[in-house]
Amino acid sequence: MMKEALEFIVKGIVKHPEDVHISQTTEEGSDLRPSELFDLDIHAEDVGQVIGKDGRTIKSINILLNALAGQKEEKFILRVQR
Repeated sequence: MMKEALEFIVKGIVKHPEDVHISQTTEEGSDLRPSELFDLDIHAEDVGQVIGKDGRTIKSINILLNALAGQKEEKFILRVQR
């Protein structure tokens, strides 16, 4: 569900939504909480748009994912690639 939500949010921001590809992996975090790692593969022109000034947009997306997760003990890591 988080992957689909993330994809919906990112495709709404970028100029090339057809080039958005997201892969998801789960890994054990350093604090023993599971971490969901999302690799965002996007068009080169859209990298700045997704990251935002001083990383504000990507941080806001992370906050939205955590709010959607509710009380779950998961941690989300977003990594932007082009």
